[in-house]
Amino acid sequence: MTTPTGPGPRVVIADDQELVRTGFRLILTARGINVVGEAADGAEAVRAVGRLRPDVVLMDIRMPHMDGLEAARRVLAQTPDCRVIMLTTFDLDSYVYAALAAGASGFLLKDVTPAHLAAAVRLVDTGDALLAPSITRRLVERWASGAGRTAPGPAHPAVHRDLTLLTPREREVLTLMGRGLSNAELARHLTLSEATVKTHVARIFAKLTLRDRAQAVVLAYETGLVAPGESADPDH
Repeated sequence: MTTPTGPGPRVVIADDQELVRTGFRLILTARGINVVGEAADGAEAVRAVGRLRPDVVLMDIRMPHMDGLEAARRVLAQTPDCRVIMLTTFDLDSYVYAALAAGASGFLLKDVTPAHLAAAVRLVDTGDALLAPSITRRLVERWASGAGRTAPGPAHPAVHRDLTLLTPREREVLTLMGRGLSNAELARHLTLSEATVKTHVARIFAKLTLRDRAQAVVLAYETGLVAPGESADPDH
């Protein structure tokens, strides 16, 4: 794996387990990523982000005093350019859907490999979503259908956006993104160059004030562009 030569993103690690924070800090620091702060609960995380203005926050979903979901909402409200990666012990945690809808750029299991952890931080720092679109789609399908909406606390509102801002082509691209297609797959399906697809995607994000692909997938489900259970293959 090639080590990037540019400066690494600035990171805050929020987790109530000191051992996890220490391990992640050592892993990231060894790979040229600057860990500028740590937090043991959600409230500390919000304060740390406000003070330190990191590029990326690794945010545990389950923490005392203020859980990671509420902390992520507050972080992204006060620091819109920050990227949040949610940390969870179990795959398909019941908070994941709401975290993505709140603007988180994806999630990682805590048993992630060191190489994957560093790559994930660098990926979201570029503005991309952490999850492969197809994985995001499977997560969102479960929660959009109501099967996984068991997290305590108030229901999270839909990611409301005015789809009339989109051209017919942009609406088609958003629908296909919601079905989990990558840029390369979009280009093949629409008979466009990948560069043109990237331009459409960028315009969709700008018009709808979307953070990344993860939030675009959430939007496609919550506006009904894509229904739970629809095939990822648009030809079937």
